[in-house]
Amino acid sequence: MAIPAILPYPMPVESDLPKNRVAWTPDPKRAALLIHDMQQYFLNAFTVTESPVVELLANIQKLKAYCAEQGIPVIYSAQPGKQSPEQRGLLQDFWGPGLTKCADQQKIVDELAPGGQDLVLTKWRYSAFQQTNFLEMLQQRGRDQLIVCGIYAHIGCLMTACEAFMKDVQPFFVADAVADFSREKHMMALTYAAERCAVTITTQRLIDQLSGVQAEAPAARESDPQPITQEAIRAQVADLLQELPANLGENDDLINVWGLDSVRIMSLVERWRRSGAEVTFVELAEQPTLAAWWALLSSRLKQSLPNQDYFVV
Repeated sequence: MAIPAILPYPMPVESDLPKNRVAWTPDPKRAALLIHDMQQYFLNAFTVTESPVVELLANIQKLKAYCAEQGIPVIYSAQPGKQSPEQRGLLQDFWGPGLTKCADQQKIVDELAPGGQDLVLTKWRYSAFQQTNFLEMLQQRGRDQLIVCGIYAHIGCLMTACEAFMKDVQPFFVADAVADFSREKHMMALTYAAERCAVTITTQRLIDQLSGVQAEAPAARESDPQPITQEAIRAQVADLLQELPANLGENDDLINVWGLDSVRIMSLVERWRRSGAEVTFVELAEQPTLAAWWALLSSRLKQSLPNQDYFVV
C-alpha cells in the first residue's frame, strides 16, 4: 500500500491544457497560495532530477516568490507523522500508515521551505479543508480565491480544489506546478478541474494575470513578440543575469559559471514554449550554453513553424 515509484513524464504545457468552462480572473487582493503536501515523503516517489519534478519545484518557487512580493498569503499543507488508527481513518485501508515520525520524511522539501510569514496547516484527509480551520484562515484574511499547486494532482490537489469550489472559493489549478503518478492521471486531474470546479492555468499565465499584464495596451507589454535570433537569446539570458550580452561566451556554462538558476531557466522555457518551441527545463539544463540552446530552439521552431519567422514572447 506504499506509494509506488513514479516514472518520469513530461510536464504539461499551455497547449496541453483543457478548455476552461469559466473565465475567473485571479486577483492579488482576493487570492491565497496553497502549496500542497510538498513533503519529502511524497517527493521520494519521483526521480527528482527528471520531469515533472524539475518544473514542479521551479514553478512553485516562482509562485511563492511572486506571492510573497505581492502580499498574497502563502499556506502550506503538511500531513503529520505516525498517525493513530483513529486519526488515519479510512486512509489506512488505501495507503497504509502513512508518514513515520522521521523528521526527514515529514519536512517540506528544502527548495520550498516555509518562510517566517508563511502558514503551515496540518492536513488529515485528501482535502485540506477536512478536519481543519482552512476555510476560516482564508475568510479571516478576506480571501475567496485559492491557487493550488503541489502533489498529487488527482488526489489531494483536486479534492482541495473541488471543496474550495463547494465553499464558494474560486480555485486556480496550476497545471505546471502540480505533479502526479503519471501523465495520464495528471491530465485527468486538469480535465476534471477545468470542466467541474476550477480554472486550469500555467504558472506564467497566472502571474501575468495577477500582475494585470493582459489589461495593458499591447505596445506597453514587454512580452510582445520579438524575432528569435542568436542575438535575441543572448540578450534575454544576459538580462536575467544582469550582465552585458557581450560578456557571455557561446559555450559558457550558464549554470555552473554564470549561476543561472532553475527559476530563471523556467521563465525562458515559458517564453519559448508560448512561441511554439516545445523545449523542456531538462533539455536546457543538460546543455546550458547559448550555442546549444540556439541549436535546440531553431530546430524546434523549424518543426513547428516551417513557413513563418521565428518569434518569442
